[in-house]
Amino acid sequence: MILISTTKKIFLAGIALAFNISLAIGQSKEATIYIDFSKTYQTVSNFGASDAWSCQFVGNWPDDKRNKIADLLFSADTYTDGSPKGIGLSLWRFNIGAGSAQQADQSGIKDEWRRAESFLNTDGTYNWQNQAGQVWFLKAAKKRGVKQFLGFTNSPPVQFTINKKAYASGGKVNIAADKYDAFATYLAKVVKGVEQVSKVKFDYISPINEPQWDWSDGGQEGCPYNNTEIVGVIRSISKAFGAKKVGSKILVGEAGSINYLFTPGDKPGKGNQINDFFKPASANYIGDLQEVSKTIAAHSYFTTSPMAAAVKAREVLANNVAAIKGLNYWQSEYCILGDNAGEMDGNKRDLGIDAALYLASVIHTDLTVANASAWQWWTAISAYDYKDGLIYIDKNKVDGNFYTSKMLWAMGNYSRFIRQGAVRVNTTVSSTASKPLLVSAFKDGKNTVLVIINPNTNNVVARFNTGKAKVQFANSYLTSQTNELKAGKIDGSKITIPSRSVITLTGFIK
Repeated sequence: MILISTTKKIFLAGIALAFNISLAIGQSKEATIYIDFSKTYQTVSNFGASDAWSCQFVGNWPDDKRNKIADLLFSADTYTDGSPKGIGLSLWRFNIGAGSAQQADQSGIKDEWRRAESFLNTDGTYNWQNQAGQVWFLKAAKKRGVKQFLGFTNSPPVQFTINKKAYASGGKVNIAADKYDAFATYLAKVVKGVEQVSKVKFDYISPINEPQWDWSDGGQEGCPYNNTEIVGVIRSISKAFGAKKVGSKILVGEAGSINYLFTPGDKPGKGNQINDFFKPASANYIGDLQEVSKTIAAHSYFTTSPMAAAVKAREVLANNVAAIKGLNYWQSEYCILGDNAGEMDGNKRDLGIDAALYLASVIHTDLTVANASAWQWWTAISAYDYKDGLIYIDKNKVDGNFYTSKMLWAMGNYSRFIRQGAVRVNTTVSSTASKPLLVSAFKDGKNTVLVIINPNTNNVVARFNTGKAKVQFANSYLTSQTNELKAGKIDGSKITIPSRSVITLTGFIK
């Protein structure tokens, strides 16, 4: 028996198992899950996804289809057997476009699905009827109980950019310092304008996205910045939001990779963002601005494989965040990119369990090692042959079919049950299975949620040890090759975790 800490040692223990345990023992299918409710970690803020880029079209599809898609993403309702109708996202990310859609072919962005409308007209007036498909999804999310909303920009409006495009030239920042205030005023107006037309107030505005990349190929809207330029923009937005009593908090970071938060990286002046933005001694300190959320955000791209390296990087990240009092970390964008050290290729759609298990392991690692208080997927609806969607659609602007993926439901194993205010608690696993179970646990008052990933090709019988706490697990929700958050009942102190599955257990502390 090997004791494996899910927060730091779980993946390394898996390596130890492979080398130190005999084949006969490795084939046994038992585990004990230890839960220590007295040892707590981060408080959960939300689980979310983005409307870029398909919602601009899908939001105008026939009512029955767009409503079914909205149910899948946002609904907290259940079927008669208790299985969820949707994954109950608790945050929705709205892409505030820069106006490349109005520029059409002159935008330089060849794929019109990667262009985005702007609310700002060329004459300086605003049209709040623009981005109508995305606004429909805002309303649909609110109607189904989503509590938090975030507006993000990939580029300032083309009216304010240096090259009058929504992407950069030569990898240089595409907005001059004398336009920062205009950009800030625009965002303040967008918050109030969107609220006027949709009754949805953005809780957060994220004005900078992946500033480390060049954004010069015209593949989509985008703008590079160094840290000093970011701070200039943030200070202008903070001033405008304060003066106009906007109320939305400014989310800082959205780094293209987590390493830019705590290392210089390979982009001079674009790394070490935790200390640069939130350490009082820094010249770029903005942690004292009232309108700035005490949160640093980054994307998990390029750091999820191999697993030992993923764990090590997230340990360093968590330690750096913890060194700044009151600072939280959000994983604010991810989909499966690249070949991930040969473990999972981002190319080609995968509606089955393979990609879902990989996604679940990324969520698990970000929650249990990096202590992420929020976890957000990239594009909720994809029209591409890539592992970038929770729901897939035909690339049709007016109508089409849609297809659910197991990635949708695996994310639902977390988002549907772990709600805002839940606190992660410590878990360890003693196992003789060939691969370790990945387990995370949360408490929310007297309620508790346990998420278990079984990557093995065999079932595993798991028993619970909750120490002095008396816990009754009552319900289970299974995602596997043949199930999608399928509801079940738990009777007793053990449960069989099916092979290659993700299962959520809910219960209460007596």
